[in-house]
This record gives sequence, C-alpha cells and structure tokens, in this order.
Amino acid sequence: LGVLTILGLTTPWTLLALTLVLGAAAATNMPAWQAIIPELVSRAEIPSAVALNSVGFNAARAIGPAVGGLVVGLAGTGFAFMINALSFLGVMIVLFFWKRRPHTSTLPAERIVGAMRTGLRYVRHAPALRAVFVRATAFIVCASALAALLPLYARQMLGLGSVGYGLLLGAFGFGAVAGAAVLPAVRRRTSLDRLNVLTNLAFAAALALIAFVHEFYTVCAALTIAGGAWLALLASFNSSVQSIVPAWVRGRALAVYMLVFFGGMAGGSVVWGVAASFSSIPTALNLAALGLASGIVLTRSQRLRAPETLDLSPSMHWSVPTLVIEPRPEDGPVLITIEYRVDPRKDAEFRLVMDRLRRSRLRGGAFRWRLFVDASDCGRYLESFIVESWIEHLRQHERLTVADLEIEQRVRAFHCGDKPPVITHLVARPVP
Repeated sequence: LGVLTILGLTTPWTLLALTLVLGAAAATNMPAWQAIIPELVSRAEIPSAVALNSVGFNAARAIGPAVGGLVVGLAGTGFAFMINALSFLGVMIVLFFWKRRPHTSTLPAERIVGAMRTGLRYVRHAPALRAVFVRATAFIVCASALAALLPLYARQMLGLGSVGYGLLLGAFGFGAVAGAAVLPAVRRRTSLDRLNVLTNLAFAAALALIAFVHEFYTVCAALTIAGGAWLALLASFNSSVQSIVPAWVRGRALAVYMLVFFGGMAGGSVVWGVAASFSSIPTALNLAALGLASGIVLTRSQRLRAPETLDLSPSMHWSVPTLVIEPRPEDGPVLITIEYRVDPRKDAEFRLVMDRLRRSRLRGGAFRWRLFVDASDCGRYLESFIVESWIEHLRQHERLTVADLEIEQRVRAFHCGDKPPVITHLVARPVP
C-alpha cells in the first residue's frame, strides 16, 4: 500500500482490496498473538500480561493518530504506510529468535474445517467459557455506544475539532493505563465476578455522566473512568478465556472470543447509531448505560470463576488400546464403550458425575455421548461416545488434562466390579 501510494497508483478498489487483506491478516493474527501469552508467563501472571498488552493497544490508539498525522504532514501518506510496515520487523525478529518449547506429537496436524468444528464443540460444552462469552456480549454490545458516538458527541455536543477529539481519546487511554496499574491490587482484594460487576457499573456511570454533562473537563474525567473500566473488563475476559482452556484449543477459543467481541461491537455500533438518529446522542448513551446495568442482572447466573485450581496440563492417562486390527487414520466413525458396575442405590449421584464426564468427552472431540442402563440388571451401566475417525480418537488421548483425569477418577470411584471397567473400540465398516 505504501509503495502504490508513493508511486501514485492507489485507486479506491486497490485501497479496498488491500484493506480487506489487512483486516483478514489482523483477524488471523489476534488469536495467535493472544494464545502465546501463557507460554511466556506463569498462570498467575496472565491477567497482568493481558492488561499490559491492552495498555499497549490503548496507548497506540491514543497516540497513533497524532504520530500518523505528523508523519503524513512531513513526508506524505505513502511514507506513513511504509513506516507502519517497517514497525512489524521488530516483532518478526523477536518471534524468529524466540526459543519456543516444541510441541511433541506423532499425529498429523488437524485439517482446518475439522479443527474449527472441534473448537466450536469445545466452546459449546464448556460452561465456564460460555459464561465469559455471555458476559462479554452483554458488555460489548452496550459499551460500543461510546466508540460509535464519541466522534459525533465531540463535534455536536462539545463543539470540538480533531485536536479536542484526540484529547478525549487521550483521556480514555490514560484511564486504561491507570486501570492496568491498579488492576493487580484490585484483583487480590475482590473476586473476578464482583470485579466484573463493579467495572460494568463504573462504565455505565461514565456513559450516563457523559450523556448528562456536556462540559469538556467533566467528560474527560468520565472517559478516564470508562478507560479504566474498559481495560479491567477486557483483561478479565481475555485472561479468563486463556486460563480455563487447555493449550491445544486455546487459539480456537480465543478466536471465538474475538468473534464475539468484534461482532458485538459492530452490531452494537449499528444499533446505537440508529438509536441516536431517531432520538439524540445523549438519549442513546443513556440507553446504553441502562443496558449495561440491565445486563448485570440478566447475566447474574453466568458467574465468572477464578481458574487457579484447575490443572489443564496434559495427563496422557489413557493407555494405548490393544488391537487385533490396526485401523487406518481416516477409518470411522469410532464407537467407544465403557461398562461400569454401580450400586443401584447410588444411581442419582453416579449420573450427576457422569454429566461432568459427558461434557469432558464432548470437549475432547466426541460428537455423540450416551449413558445406558441394563433393563435386566440395574447395576450395569454402559457409557458410549462416538468420534469422527480413528485419528480423532488418538487426538483425544493427547487432549486429556489432569482436570479430565480427576473427573474420570470420581466416576471410577462408583465402580464396584471385581475387574476394571471394560473398554471396547468399535470402528465402523461399510457394508455392500
């Protein structure tokens, strides 16, 4: 883009096409960029690392336009694009020399469509992850009103130009930096769920203040509060996602989170823009503040939990099955059955624990799960689950975590047979 602009060859269509490429590359990079954070810091440091990353983003958003405008004024638009492109070299050099711990696996890489399907299935059967997404959606749809309406608010309600608008963004960025500085201390004193509620209320109060008071310095103070709340909320959402999913699916879970985040922001911006056009900017901001407060009540059942006690390291506790026929990797689907002997008096407790095991199997790659009881022997239970192929079942072996092992141990504690539970592997075969 920089070269074409310097040569005077940029057209509206080339600009649109290259902007599309930039957007696609950024969307691909973001989950991968976020997913490497747990590989660089310990689990306890993830919230601070995520907050620091957010500080860089917000600082760049506040300072970048001013620096870009200066470069454009001194050297032209083309050179601004070129300098921006060169800025990526530093990151590329660091990543090139980064000695990452290699991932050891004898299995081939997953195919894109299958990997996407597995990632979505994991999200569907992870209640803690769904809670984060529900809370994030409730926040971002309403909070997007600020970003969508602030330029119009600055011009129409405060009579500001580009410099004044830049100062408003600077106040928001300053709030984000200040929020990152105090966030670790706040998190030590309050639960993750309560922090989420308090910062939602702070953002709602800031929106209401901006809607009612049209005075520059008061608005800057409100934006500082909003910036701190914004960073605290996004850091808590992001770090929660990274802390409650194992490494093998972390990038996919973050990709779904980004989809929820940017989709909610885009949809919310449209809603608040339409609301402002039919009423007024202050009315739309007040409605957004009311939506944030209502969202706290409506999503109270989706509680955010601290994941420090969850061990998501690989357990590799499934033994390699003894086979007479060696299936090909693509053979399938594969039906796995496990037979248990359980005291019928413990049926309710057993089924309650089996529900947790069901979610574990489905998160690991199974697409169907059932629990059967023998009608002629009420102490005989048969668990069955199906995976797409033999290679997918082998991947299940590698995906299991210590947390999954603990669930299986709770299930095995109900088994009262003389021998261990009987496990069978049935591979589908075509018929003439």
